[in-house]
Amino acid sequence: MPKDLTDRGNALENEYFHKKEQELIAKMKAKIQEDDAKRLGIKCPKCQGTLIEADFENIKIDICNMCSGVWLDAGELTQVVDQEKGGGWFGNLFG
Repeated sequence: MPKDLTDRGNALENEYFHKKEQELIAKMKAKIQEDDAKRLGIKCPKCQGTLIEADFENIKIDICNMCSGVWLDAGELTQVVDQEKGGGWFGNLFG
């Protein structure tokens, strides 16, 4: 019986440390994103929040961290339309 309790204790300990490691990884990823955004220093034209570059279907777009606005650089709208041709409403709108 004591062996079962020891195994259970070890499992709980492993679960606890796994959870803490996942929290740490999430915090580190958030910090890296903030640092990248600060380094770029691009401000949102609408609310002056910071634009964070994100990948949407292999197209780099900018998303505001405050208002969640999506901003496209030159040529990115064309890439979205090209991907949507032949089926999407967005491609039909501009196609």
